[in-house]
Amino acid sequence: MPGFFFSHNNMSELNGKENCKLAEGKIHKKKQKAFGSDLKNYLKCMVPHIESAGIKTSNSRNVMLSAEEVIQWSQSLEKLLASQSGQGVFREFLKSEFSEENIEFWLACEDYKKTKSDHLHGKAERIYEEFVQSDAIKQINIDYQMREATAKRAQDPTHTSFDEAQKTVYILMERDSYPRFLKSKAYLNLLNQLQTSTSK
Repeated sequence: MPGFFFSHNNMSELNGKENCKLAEGKIHKKKQKAFGSDLKNYLKCMVPHIESAGIKTSNSRNVMLSAEEVIQWSQSLEKLLASQSGQGVFREFLKSEFSEENIEFWLACEDYKKTKSDHLHGKAERIYEEFVQSDAIKQINIDYQMREATAKRAQDPTHTSFDEAQKTVYILMERDSYPRFLKSKAYLNLLNQLQTSTSK
């Protein structure tokens, strides 16, 4: 079953944000051993707003991540993506499967929809170049016809230019990555830790 991969040495080196970025880069370069029981340190590093299995966020609002919220993530992909913490944990899971372009594109589309009309053209161009065009660095998995149709819409952008492609990517995540995420050690361990700390 796919999971998060770290070598034991890498886990012990993760001390600050710079090391987090270094570790993220290393994940893509080589397969590494499962990090096992070190989920707490992993979450501290890779999901900046989760500090411990307790699990407080580091922002000024001091929001707690509860077992109830993490259980809600299993109800639907929509509920998972509605949670900032959920987005972060799911994104790291997708990175472990080398498919983080899906959530990055989905989030870029959500941001795009809130963009003021006079900034649409620049953002549409950026999203198209990063995710849609045939040689994009983070190319999303859509068919040729949708790629062409999205390219046309991006040339004369409206707030709905990427809706079809976004929906396709959402369905792909919902049917493919999301069920695996719910069965992953990372999700189950996080839920277990939160339930254990709640019952103490």
